[in-house]
Amino acid sequence: MKGGPATVLSFGERLERVFAESGQLCVGIDPHSWLLDDWNLPDTAAGAESFGRTVVAAAAGRVGIVKPQVAFYERFGSAGFVALERVLADARQAGLLVIGDAKRGDVGTSALAYAQAWLSSGSPLEVDALTLAAYMGVGSLDSPLTLAAANGKGVFLLAATSNPEAADIQRAIVADGPYAGSSVARAILDDVADRNARAASARLTTGLGSVGVVLGATLDLSSFGIDLQAAPTEFRTPVLAPGFGHQGGHIMDLTAIYGGYAGGVIVSESRSVLSAGPHRIEEAIERRVAEVGAVRG
Repeated sequence: MKGGPATVLSFGERLERVFAESGQLCVGIDPHSWLLDDWNLPDTAAGAESFGRTVVAAAAGRVGIVKPQVAFYERFGSAGFVALERVLADARQAGLLVIGDAKRGDVGTSALAYAQAWLSSGSPLEVDALTLAAYMGVGSLDSPLTLAAANGKGVFLLAATSNPEAADIQRAIVADGPYAGSSVARAILDDVADRNARAASARLTTGLGSVGVVLGATLDLSSFGIDLQAAPTEFRTPVLAPGFGHQGGHIMDLTAIYGGYAGGVIVSESRSVLSAGPHRIEEAIERRVAEVGAVRG
């Protein structure tokens, strides 16, 4: 019996399933030197590997999303990348949705090469979604966006980040083009929303898009020109939201912070969970899952 090619589920569709089954909490995997020390692990690639694989084991069956911070593995060179590959393999085997927090950004074939490393099926560094920097123009990322869509992967573009040094650039006003007059952060958000709408129209679907943005939970987003009540209702933009927990964002304020975008927010927490240590991290994850679930109802 002949059949047509299997339809690749989009990242947005897979993310919605995770939200429905496991909630919106994402556990970061950030092997800081001080955390490795607190966990009685060496500040080496081997220590970072043990740390990451322990976090994955604790997350499996409790949350649906993990987010390794690539920099904390990259600092160990090639040994660090081998360690990261093993952490990612564990996460894939556990059925977790993996967001690679690499914040890559480039142009042309270099941008494509980064995408091939992280978003290609079968790559040792394969993840489900990747953070990207769009400050050379969202159009400079067309090749990663195309590859991601073809492989059922997602991307998250930095739009309004929590670090104070970014505000001058992210609040700057775009001079030309279709988003002229908007802040840089708002222009990125609107460009992403337009891309999600076109992709959904082509697939005849609604719901979460596969291209998301990073919006920090500690920010007054209105000061970036972002109207929280103007979120698209049919082709929603997923939001990766760092800043909850240790950085000061309160989960009870989720809707107040994100307004109409709240239903698509990935609540990312790292140190507030990881600092519980290897023997209590499961308890810390379960507690935060319950707290996020109570807010979202």
